[in-house]
Amino acid sequence: MISLSPWHFLTNTATPRWCRSNIGARRYAAGMTNQADPGDSPPPAGRPSAGRKPPGGPLTPHDSVFRRVLGVPENMASQLRAVLPPDAAARLDLGRLARVPGSFVDEALKWRHSDLLFTAPLAGRDAFIYVLVEHQSSNDPLMAFRMLRYITRIWDRYLDDHPHARQLPPVIPVVIHQGPGRWNSPEQMLDLIDLDPVGKKVLQDWLPSFRYLLDDLAATGTGQLRDRGLTPQALVTLLLLKTAPGNPQLPAELRPWASQLRAALDQPGGGEAFIALLTYIELVSEAPASELHDLAASLGPDAEEAYMTTAEMLRTEGRAEGLAEALVQVLTIKFGTLPEDLPAKVRAASSGQVQEWTARAITAEKLDEVFS
Repeated sequence: MISLSPWHFLTNTATPRWCRSNIGARRYAAGMTNQADPGDSPPPAGRPSAGRKPPGGPLTPHDSVFRRVLGVPENMASQLRAVLPPDAAARLDLGRLARVPGSFVDEALKWRHSDLLFTAPLAGRDAFIYVLVEHQSSNDPLMAFRMLRYITRIWDRYLDDHPHARQLPPVIPVVIHQGPGRWNSPEQMLDLIDLDPVGKKVLQDWLPSFRYLLDDLAATGTGQLRDRGLTPQALVTLLLLKTAPGNPQLPAELRPWASQLRAALDQPGGGEAFIALLTYIELVSEAPASELHDLAASLGPDAEEAYMTTAEMLRTEGRAEGLAEALVQVLTIKFGTLPEDLPAKVRAASSGQVQEWTARAITAEKLDEVFS
């Protein structure tokens, strides 16, 4: 049995790196690699427990599975071919799509928004595709403004890397909405400007008319998803983003998708991606563990082994979090109010380290002695 945190499979596939010089540098891969971009590291604190409803934190299960699976260029390319207008998709060389590391979302909104930035050739020029996922059930009425601000940040970074540039590369904005209710917020910046129709018409030449492309999963039937021509991993990920949260009937609903689940596992890099998908199901759905086990077993021995690995990782994660929380309580009782960053330090530590600190806490007379 593999002994790794489930966050490894949701976020990590290689050695982290950051390469700002890739932005707009016309450095495109000859072919798409089937690896998610590294650089999305596990959160230092607030990691989900083995329970169904993890606490909020800097990285949510939605964010993690989105980045892990749709961060793979091959998977995202299939999604973009499905949602972009045909003439736009035809002009982009999506076969050479490449991931650009980093996030442009406001820190205060990372609990509800996840984003990915890609680059692809467009008629001999650089083009960016910026994809943001809205995780919450309620619409963000200012999404058009937020997207415009995030795109401006992309351009700012481009100009940092190209200080002599006198033109800006195109940025194609895409919003994926996974909430249960249909999206009803304005998709165009002009609609957010507080003017009557006559005023907008008179002033429209001087007002921003930016618009984003919306992929509303709530308004998309599962049959429509099936017909998109997505890679198996992209298809299963979008299906789970749409149907998994809070769903106790998920295993039964997934059985008609057995061939797609099997294909997701068989796709290159499928083992870790499949564990990431199973981890997502465990963290956000209300499905009984026995039914999930039966579903995985029906897909084959390797799928069942992936489920057992996932279950063991989540149990280990739960035990580790229990030890960390117990130590925080002991330290609070013994030494009073703790430094603001100390609970996060304890929660981010390994089980062995927490056990060592707990042993010291029993005899320590000062807080510093526990961590010396």
